Amino acid sequence: MKTNFTQLALVAALSLTGATTVLADNLTYDASPEQQQLRWFRQVQESKSQPTANQLAPYGYVSTGTVARAVNVDRSTKYLNVTRLETVKVNVDGKSVIWMFDTLGTNAFPLSKIVSGTEGVTVYVAENPSYRP
Repeated sequence: MKTNFTQLALVAALSLTGATTVLADNLTYDASPEQQQLRWFRQVQESKSQPTANQLAPYGYVSTGTVARAVNVDRSTKYLNVTRLETVKVNVDGKSVIWMFDTLGTNAFPLSKIVSGTEGVTVYVAENPSYRP
């Protein structure tokens, strides 16, 4: 009986140690975008499957998720401010696209990279406040 209890206590202690290590790694905040990007690459490399097209997209991707806000872009628009991981409906000349700005490591880019007819409009991506310490 004592041996079973000792073995059970050892298994519980090892499990708790592993869970604590994983939790601490997931809660670690890397201040610089470069460190965040390296951490993401490390996680992708460690995963058993290949990264999805969405994970590899530098400017984000088309989404079917809940829209945080809608933005109308016309000829007078010069810039668009978004937050990383924000889902925005972008309206241009009567057409629209719902876009998830999942842009790890990208702080600014031309909107024309994702929506045609928006030349001259720059997207500025701010850090998501949920991921700040």
